[in-house]
Amino acid sequence: MATVTLKPTKTPTIMFEAFNITPDAFAGKTPAQIAALEGREGKIKVTIGDFFEVSGSPGATAAETDIVIAGDCSRVKYIGNKMTAGSITVNGNADMYVGGWMKGGKIHVKGNVHSFCGIGMEGGDILIDGKAENYVGCAYRGDWRGMKDGTIRIKGSAGNDIGTFMLGGTIIIENNAFIHVSTHAEGGTVIIKGDVEGRVGGQMVKGDIYILGKVQYMLPGFKKIEVVEKEVDGVKGTFDHYIGDLGERHPKSKGKEIFANLYVKAAA
Repeated sequence: MATVTLKPTKTPTIMFEAFNITPDAFAGKTPAQIAALEGREGKIKVTIGDFFEVSGSPGATAAETDIVIAGDCSRVKYIGNKMTAGSITVNGNADMYVGGWMKGGKIHVKGNVHSFCGIGMEGGDILIDGKAENYVGCAYRGDWRGMKDGTIRIKGSAGNDIGTFMLGGTIIIENNAFIHVSTHAEGGTVIIKGDVEGRVGGQMVKGDIYILGKVQYMLPGFKKIEVVEKEVDGVKGTFDHYIGDLGERHPKSKGKEIFANLYVKAAA
């Protein structure tokens, strides 16, 4: 795989909207052409070369292109925006919208990410070694189409509104989360290996949630129906199985209502 390395040379005064840092945009270009690709800093048009030193060569296609960002991107937004193939590695933190609307490929951030990671995601894989802020795998504000496919794995903790309006795919939080998990979801799977404060599955129609820790405040719209044995992301355990949100309208299959599933690890 051909590799392009971006080395940060300057910290943006506001935020750098780097929507062209993708294998799709880099494929087949020279380092000078990559450096000339456009971005935004507020209302001002800027280029990748204003903030990064570009070296190496991309592949002829996105699938043959690997991007390595050799430094912190805490003030760089939209890394991997709408990418379809290839890979991106960030050796540091990244700002909002990592992997937003991506359709394929892989993104690995070795630090933390800000909010809206994987927003509107349609495919591919995102791995975050640190923590994530709010709105992981959610819909754009005002839209009802959240994450449709792919996998997001956060090794640290996450904030609120995980999987809002989620339609498909998988989100795994390996530590704790705050509130609002899979709100309005109509599909997909969310796995939280730590604790959640509450508001889990509010107005959820379809999909699955697995909580391997504790839910401090359960919503009244979920009803416990059974105790089951499950293996979830390599962890075996006994789970209390709830269905809901009972306050919502649910589709029917062969005359039987389909509910969302919430599995909470049973107390020892």
